[in-house]
Amino acid sequence: MIKKLLAHLGKYRGYALFCIFLMTGDVVSMMLVPMLMGRIVDVGVAAGDIGYIGRTGAFMVLLSLICIGLGALNMKFSAEAAQGFGANLRKALFDKVQAFSFSNIDRFSAPSLVTRLTSDVGQLQITLLMSLRMLLRAPLMLVSAAIFAVSINARLSLVLVVAIPALVLGISLILRRAERLFFAVQARIDGLNGTVQENLIAIRVVKAFVRESHEKLKFRKSNDELTAAAVRAGNLISLMFPMMILIMNGAMIAVIGLGGRMVHAGGMGTGQLLSFISYIMEILFSIIIFSMVFILFARAEACGKRIVEVLETEIDIVDKKPSPGGGKPAIVRLGRIEFRDVDFRYGTGGQGKNVLSGIDLTIAPGELVAIVGGTGSGKTSLVSLIPRLYDVTGGQLLVDGVDVRDYRIEDLRAGIGMVLQKNILFSGTIRENLLWGDGRAGDGEVEEAAQIAQADGFIRGFPEGYATVLGQGGINVSGGQKQRLCIARALLKRPAILILDDSTSAVDTATESRILADLTLKHRGTTVLMIAQRIGSVKGADRIVVLDDGQVAGVGTHAELLAGNAIYREICGSQGEGGAA
Repeated sequence: MIKKLLAHLGKYRGYALFCIFLMTGDVVSMMLVPMLMGRIVDVGVAAGDIGYIGRTGAFMVLLSLICIGLGALNMKFSAEAAQGFGANLRKALFDKVQAFSFSNIDRFSAPSLVTRLTSDVGQLQITLLMSLRMLLRAPLMLVSAAIFAVSINARLSLVLVVAIPALVLGISLILRRAERLFFAVQARIDGLNGTVQENLIAIRVVKAFVRESHEKLKFRKSNDELTAAAVRAGNLISLMFPMMILIMNGAMIAVIGLGGRMVHAGGMGTGQLLSFISYIMEILFSIIIFSMVFILFARAEACGKRIVEVLETEIDIVDKKPSPGGGKPAIVRLGRIEFRDVDFRYGTGGQGKNVLSGIDLTIAPGELVAIVGGTGSGKTSLVSLIPRLYDVTGGQLLVDGVDVRDYRIEDLRAGIGMVLQKNILFSGTIRENLLWGDGRAGDGEVEEAAQIAQADGFIRGFPEGYATVLGQGGINVSGGQKQRLCIARALLKRPAILILDDSTSAVDTATESRILADLTLKHRGTTVLMIAQRIGSVKGADRIVVLDDGQVAGVGTHAELLAGNAIYREICGSQGEGGAA
């Protein structure tokens, strides 16, 4: 996993390697200081040689300045490497999510993906930063201090044989348990983000139903769960420091006791004992650094696994590899649609019940086909298969005689305009939003599309007209205005196939009629699939498809279905539409 993540260092890999060089010089310079201090005591002070003390002291100051300089450079380059790593990893995650199919996105919740892109990446970024600053220092300090300590007195160094394994064992046991707890913490962050996101998106509904107290209780519950999980992890980690202090103090007592006896017996000098104690402190301090970084590692491992899970998710809707000599990729031109015994179910692995079963349906180019049916009958699922938002799980779906899976996804979707059930607009001007349909369109084309969608009138009613800035999600326009803007955006693509998924539900019937009239007049060759709840909206369609429980229950004109289809008659009767067209 670490190798997969570090691959995202990219051009900052050199910075990370340079940090290793800087840290090596820093530690070596620092390790010379205790040895020189011992020489001052044993040689300079013992002989009363002021010159030796001065020269050695000056050299110690120089080494300290070198340590400061190398440490500062290490901080600079480690910060740049960590920031670059975080930026690259976030980009890789975002690019991966952009390539996800709807099925892939269904696997991960939106709050979880937000957490992985922000909190999880941030945790890995901090871990890399601390690793380049501290984790590199720890092994270098440990090895170099141990070498110097053994060179001073190998017999006294045996204290380390007991202290170091005891520290390592204690830290390992704690961190093994901590990793599972940090997984729980990240999951609770997902839950908290989900609660906040849902509340902010639905804030109008919350206020309309006076449910602020209920939402506060939901937030408090999510917040308390996160707090409890974080406290459990923190309590476990807090055991580490008393354990380390106990072992360190025990080791120091042993060193001072045994070393004092050696000094008294003449087996080592006072300066050597001082130097040895300094090296022992450096060794034990390096282990503390290890433990601090490993605490970060415990949480970073949980975050890293969550990120790798996204990066390694197999995208289930991809372009088919072109066969050698296969010619140019197909482009949607006519808009002929054929469903051949199509089955579809949500999820992966073939589990669950079919949402659509045995769909056989052919739609001619330029035909206006309406799709009606009860809630959950599969209307949206049916039209979502055409641009491959999902793939069929059985049978075959063809556009212009070509299986949709044989198209390049970009080419297939370029020929299809779709207005989704949930209308989404983006921050920016009205013109910028419409240009999503065709970024190269001129003002005349933009205005023509808006006129067909019956949006030009209200747009010009704004003081800034087409330059009016929309809030996130189009918050400053009404539901009907938002629907008409989304229709205009789709029309600007000049698609061969136009899918309207209940996209005029917030528009009055007179405006809806004008939209359909202008659409059929000015986009005569466009194949239109229209999902609608109001029978009055579909009476004029060339054909009406009735869906019931994921199956085609009838196809025909309004009059034909009214005369011979019980389900359609029931729908018409419920809306007071019993008469013929």
